[in-house]
Amino acid sequence: MSIGIWQIAIVVILVVLLFGRGKISSLMGDVAKGIKSFKKGMASDVTDDTGPKNISDENKDSENKD
Repeated sequence: MSIGIWQIAIVVILVVLLFGRGKISSLMGDVAKGIKSFKKGMASDVTDDTGPKNISDENKDSENKD
C-alpha cells in the first residue's frame, strides 16, 4: 500500500486549514534562519583552527614528564 497523490493532497489541505498560510510561511522563515545560523556556526568552527596538530609531539611531552 503506497501513498497516493490524493492522500498527500488531503494532508496538505488539512495542514493549511489548521495552521493557516501566514503561520506556515513564518515557520519556513524561521527554519531558513536556523539553517543559515547553523552553516555560519560550522564555518566559524573550521576557521578557528590555526594549523594541524602533531599528536606524536604531545605524546613525547607526556612521556618526558613521568
